[in-house]
Amino acid sequence: MLPFPLKTDLGRCLGARFLPFEKIIAVVLLAGMLSGCAGLSTREQRMLSGGAIGAAGGAAIGAAAGGSPAAGAAIGGVVGVAAGFVVDEIDRRKSESPRTN
Repeated sequence: MLPFPLKTDLGRCLGARFLPFEKIIAVVLLAGMLSGCAGLSTREQRMLSGGAIGAAGGAAIGAAAGGSPAAGAAIGGVVGVAAGFVVDEIDRRKSESPRTN
């Protein structure tokens, strides 16, 4: 049981009492989330994951510092996307440069 009351019908889901319609929606949403990023390039995947990690970290820092979690998430997301791009660019340059022994 949760330590807080849920004010929506989602509370029934946590008790494993799904209605057929709720099961269908859950499966469709899960399939959409899993297949939505299937065709991304390596650069896009790195930028997306960097943005997500940065947004989560920024929101946590913003909340812990007593500021705005939304502003922290926005700033962290931008920094994460940029970091993902830089990491991918460095990796590409390493793989394209000829190795000398």
